[in-house]
Amino acid sequence: MATIKTIASMIVVACCASTAPVLAQSDNPDIAVTLNHVGVYVTDLKKSTTFYEEILSLKQIPEPFHDGKHTWFTIGKAGHLHLIEGGKKQYERDRNDHLCFSVKDIDAFIANLNKHHVEYTNWPGTAKEPTVRVDGVKQIYFKDPDGHLIEINNDTSVK
Repeated sequence: MATIKTIASMIVVACCASTAPVLAQSDNPDIAVTLNHVGVYVTDLKKSTTFYEEILSLKQIPEPFHDGKHTWFTIGKAGHLHLIEGGKKQYERDRNDHLCFSVKDIDAFIANLNKHHVEYTNWPGTAKEPTVRVDGVKQIYFKDPDGHLIEINNDTSVK
């Protein structure tokens, strides 16, 4: 549980960091933060690597360890996603602990989920039904092979 809370904390920091450089640069540009990577602990690296490649269409990038326990992906200007093998048994995770990625065409993304038989829900948990936020952003949720919750939305405000 501590690991997923740590990941959630990093994501919160990363979200805040996206606006922090604008504010912090006037104070001290040398300590303005940007997101470098998010690490996700997984039980089966090969299975998770395939999932993140096929379902999220992430592109692998070289990782320095070459020990068979790491897969690194680029996530664009946001940095990297690091899968790290060694996670212990699965456990129930809180829905608020999640990774979120945005796509241009959420309906095309949903078609890819359906093609790979990946179940998805809206925020309350209704199967195969997106949530539409009050600002018009459409979002869905599904789990990776280790039960990490992933949100996909069509929020175009984040570049």
